[in-house]
Amino acid sequence: MLKIAALQHSFKGDRERTLEYIATQIQTIAHNKSAQLIVLQELHSREYFCQSENTKFFDYGDTYHDDIVFFSQLAKRYGVVIVSSLFEKRSFGLYHNTAVVFETNGEIAGIYRKMHIPDDPSFYEKFYFTPGDLGFEPIQTSVGKLGVLICWDQWFPEAARIMALKGAQILIYPTAIGWTPSDSDDEKQRQLQAWITIQRSHSIANGIPVIALNRVGFEADLSGVGEGIDFWGHSFVCGAQGEFLANTNTTETNMLCEIDLARSEEVRRIWPFLRDRRIESYTDILKRFCDTTT
Repeated sequence: MLKIAALQHSFKGDRERTLEYIATQIQTIAHNKSAQLIVLQELHSREYFCQSENTKFFDYGDTYHDDIVFFSQLAKRYGVVIVSSLFEKRSFGLYHNTAVVFETNGEIAGIYRKMHIPDDPSFYEKFYFTPGDLGFEPIQTSVGKLGVLICWDQWFPEAARIMALKGAQILIYPTAIGWTPSDSDDEKQRQLQAWITIQRSHSIANGIPVIALNRVGFEADLSGVGEGIDFWGHSFVCGAQGEFLANTNTTETNMLCEIDLARSEEVRRIWPFLRDRRIESYTDILKRFCDTTT
């Protein structure tokens, strides 16, 4: 059984206090021997700065290497695998939304650069992030082969499928998603249920567990233009048939859970979706849209 912890929390006002909070939680989890794998939410060291387009926020990428050192030391000190989500400055004018996975010895096991980049009101990520160029490659660690994807990636079954076909034993989605104040109560529930359902479906379709981790708390748009975002939390873990193993609400919490990675073998024997795929008939999936012709 794999013991995991997922840290669902709010932004603490600045990077330093937020990192201090995360370090304290990891220390507590490690001392209690509660987890071998610790997952952090999307862009966890900062506020969600993509609510508006402002070039000053590119400065946040300057701490990328400092953050790598920080989380590398935590992973080594406590002997845990950590999945982080950082703002990577790759070069002048070239930035990525990047997950960095640290092994128990502090070494980098691998990185994933977010592939699907949204551009919607309050989520102007295309202004900041270049689409990833590393593809969908699972990351081998001492606790298993991790299919790490990021937020907007969670809506695309193609990404989950490719990770599964390449041997991912678990899908992990660090996320920053929430409601705006003008959303009606009905719309809020539709969005939340869609978010939960699509990720559970990746588990079911591929016969592997899923960890979906979201942030919480209201964050104002620092430009003063947007409405702000109320991040809805509701992080969860589901097993290889989409069954809930752990879930949360809108409060801060360290979600602890045990996952049986070996169960995927049993599930895939009774639901052999990979066996029954008609791969010779899927060429249309490579098209943007299948227009009809006369």
